[in-house]
Amino acid sequence: MPELELRHLRAVCAIAEEGSLTKAASRLGLTQPAMSAQLRTVERIVGGRLFERTPGGSVPTELGRQVVGSARLVLDEVGGLVRLARERSSGADRGPLLVGSVPTLFFGDLVTELRRAVPGVEIRTETMQGGSELLEKLVAGQFHVAVLDWFEGLDTRELRGVEVRRLVSEPHFVALPEWDRLARQDEVDLAELADRDWVTPPDQFIGNRLQIVAACAGAGFTPRFTHHANEASSARGLVASGAVCFALPQSRGGDGIVVKPLKGSPLLIDVLVATRRDGPVAGRAHEVYACAARAYRALLPRNPAFEKWWADHPEAHAELDTALLVDPA
Repeated sequence: MPELELRHLRAVCAIAEEGSLTKAASRLGLTQPAMSAQLRTVERIVGGRLFERTPGGSVPTELGRQVVGSARLVLDEVGGLVRLARERSSGADRGPLLVGSVPTLFFGDLVTELRRAVPGVEIRTETMQGGSELLEKLVAGQFHVAVLDWFEGLDTRELRGVEVRRLVSEPHFVALPEWDRLARQDEVDLAELADRDWVTPPDQFIGNRLQIVAACAGAGFTPRFTHHANEASSARGLVASGAVCFALPQSRGGDGIVVKPLKGSPLLIDVLVATRRDGPVAGRAHEVYACAARAYRALLPRNPAFEKWWADHPEAHAELDTALLVDPA
């Protein structure tokens, strides 16, 4: 019986990350028949089907998720072994770990987790408003790790030397004045906000603008983007005075505002963790991802409504849950 090889592990991880046999084959420089043959070999060895074909692409089965999670651990361990060997043979000192992020509430906890995972390495951070520019800097080597939201056009980017994984499909909540009649509801129907003034970041920083407009159109209205603010305190002040805005689901109320889920979750945005395959965390992408998973999970209690949403939507955070099972500490 054939044995598993590193090329087999790379193949199943590539299929899971690309969601397509064809794209995975292109990424690894293989033909599609060769990629299919590798997948069949792995399935014979483990004794079960690893992926199901769906209209949205190749989706891991339960067995597939377990195999992919274990494969990533093995590949990271091998990559780490090679990295350490090269460092010791060259006598080179590790430089700082450069971490970038769009504005997000779990960034501080992520830095804390990374300090535990890579002790002795200086961590420098930068927060940027736009995911597009952040990703460009990551690809150019100006960051080693980045946390960003999905943005329109991401799928067309050339991402050589970078591994990108979805952390969670995050719902947009809505922030309302605490005196608003809708503030007493457990959930807010997006259609009920048709006549409101909206606070948004400046246009160049709204990476999912078309998705927002489409969701509002589905609710029967065109949003009135009256106020533009690129930092949280100004946005909260405008909401307290009568406007509304989309909000991170971990956001707390207070200071004149409340934060509520939108009925039916009409807006879901993928939060992504991107790691370079070189630099201080080369070969440790799974550890970085696990750090982000723990940091994100720790913030759930900030908003009980998000805790409830989380419990009701396990499909939105399946990869994060798997990472915590494999690497809980």
